[in-house]
Parts: sequence; C-alpha cells; structure tokens
Amino acid sequence: MKQTYDVNVESFEPLIAPSALKQELPMTEADIATVVSSRATIEKILRREDKRMLVITGPCSIHDDQAALEYAEKLRDLSRRVEDHLFLVMRVYFEKPRTTVGWKGLINDPCMDGSCDMGAGLKRARKLLLEITAMGVPTATEMLDPFTPQYIAGLVSWAAIGARTTESQTHRAMASGLSMPVGFKNCTDGGLANAFNAMVAAGSPQSFLGIDPDGRSSIIKTKGNSGAHIVLRGGVRPNYDCVSVGEAIAQLKSRELPQAIVVDCSHANSRKKFQGQAVVWQDVLNQRFNGNDALVGMMLESNINEGSQACNVDPAQLKYGVSITDECISWDTTEQLILSAHDQFKAR
Repeated sequence: MKQTYDVNVESFEPLIAPSALKQELPMTEADIATVVSSRATIEKILRREDKRMLVITGPCSIHDDQAALEYAEKLRDLSRRVEDHLFLVMRVYFEKPRTTVGWKGLINDPCMDGSCDMGAGLKRARKLLLEITAMGVPTATEMLDPFTPQYIAGLVSWAAIGARTTESQTHRAMASGLSMPVGFKNCTDGGLANAFNAMVAAGSPQSFLGIDPDGRSSIIKTKGNSGAHIVLRGGVRPNYDCVSVGEAIAQLKSRELPQAIVVDCSHANSRKKFQGQAVVWQDVLNQRFNGNDALVGMMLESNINEGSQACNVDPAQLKYGVSITDECISWDTTEQLILSAHDQFKAR
C-alpha cells in the first residue's frame, strides 16, 4: 500500500521542549525586571504618556555572538547618556524571511553551513538574549516561526511582524498572544491596509494551533494584544515623508486605531542603502519637532562596521562586525545620529 503522508519529508528530529530550555537557561530576577520595565516604558511611549522617542537599533541579523555583545555594551553606555529623551532598544534578530532561498537566520542555521541545527540555534539565541538582558539592555526581534516565541519571547521587549508576514493569519493570531508590544510593517508594495487589518486582528482574542511550554501540539487561545502598532518601512517608494505619514495617521483615525507610528529608517525607506538611513532619521525628527507626536519611534539597521558582506563563505573568513544580510550603518554613525537627536530634543 502506498504511503499518502510525509511523502516529501526526509526526517523528523525531536526538539528540546521550551520549558526544558528555560530551565537550562533561566532568567534571573534582574532579567525579569529589565524586561517588565522596558515593556511598560514602550507601551507608555506608544500611548504618548512617555514623551521620549523609542529607538530600535542594531544589526539586521545576528550571526556573531561576540560582535552582538560588543554592540550591546556600546548601546548600554550610550543609553545612559540619552535616556532623558530617547529610549534605546537593541535589535536582536534571529529569524530572516527569504523571498526564495538563502540563510534564514541564527536559529534556523546557526553554523551557516546548511546543517540547520535548530536546537543549537535556539540555545544560542536564548543564551545571547540572557547576556544582553543581564546588561540592562532591552531587546527587540522579529517573530517569524510561530513556535519560536515559546523559547525566547520572555526575554523580548518589542517584537516585529515583517512585511512579508503581516498579511498572514497565523502571524496575526500569534501576535495576539505575545506578551510585548508588536509592530506590524506595511507590505513590501507599500500598502498600509494589511498592516491595519493585522492590528485589528492582533488586538482581538484568537485561537490557533501551536505548542505549549512542554512542546505539545495545542490549541492556543489568546486575550488579544493592546500594543499592536504600525511600522512604516517604505514600499515601491519611501513612506517616511510628511505626506505619507499624514495619510497613515488619517487612516488610523478613520479605523479608530492607535495613532502611534514607528518609522523604519532602513529597507525601502533608504532604498536598502545604508547611507540613506541618516536622511530618513533627520526628516522624521524634523516632523516630530514640528509637532507630529504620532511619530513615537524609529528603527535603525546598525552594526559595528558599515555595509554588508556575502555570507556564502567560510564563517571564519567573514569581516568582524559587518552584516551578512541588509546593509547597516556603523556604530560610529549610529552614535552620532543618536547623540545629535538627543541634543536637538534637549534644545527644545
């Protein structure tokens, strides 16, 4: 008799249960305090109860633990200098959506050799989040695989749903159960409707299939996430300008959705060129200073060193602190932009 199931499946490899990984790599009371307080701060910024600007900055993707920790140390020190006007959160992105094929991130393929040892990837991701959180640095990441949150979400203060998955019912339902504020990016063509629909769905109770803390297949029922908001990342054309932002606010108002906007200074807004991020950054700041307080945050793709490099080489041959996915601005440029923004806020 011919088999009708798993015809194209090569193998099944058991994965450690989320509860077991949490027990192996536990959070401390200080870690918990950092996550709880930073989530509360981000929620207040989104509600405009905290007048500071949210800044989510860090590598496009994490592939080198040492470089990530160096970046976190630099961000911690900078954060102390600007905390009266800016609230800094580190991008710690472990999952990368691919249009076709390519490296899918540290969780999927931690050795960058196609071996896809996801068990090792989850352990590295959780360990790195613990080390960064122990510095008092809040973290942000994109939630891509609906199983991943059970392993790492307790350490994350802000989450993104990417442009390619904002329209996905699974990701909207998953976001409705996440414990932190979630930003939905507009679709790659620049359309906003899918992101607005996602905000409504994520803010509502949902039921979907997933895993529980012990790794068992489960029906997950959620309460809805009140921290859903939009992230403008550009599309066919950039959408950070005052006209595009005004249109987004008008649509949020008409749908009775929270008028809180985070602008991604990278991706289509910078035409994927790292040099363009500074232009977007200052334009959004100018709009904020001109009275548009719906602009509550910005995102930078930033690394130790600027630019990007191909990842299809021996990992030992990669340049230190250089992105292997999207182009990033350097730490020096990042620091200059943030300090300049702080000075401009202070002057006002």
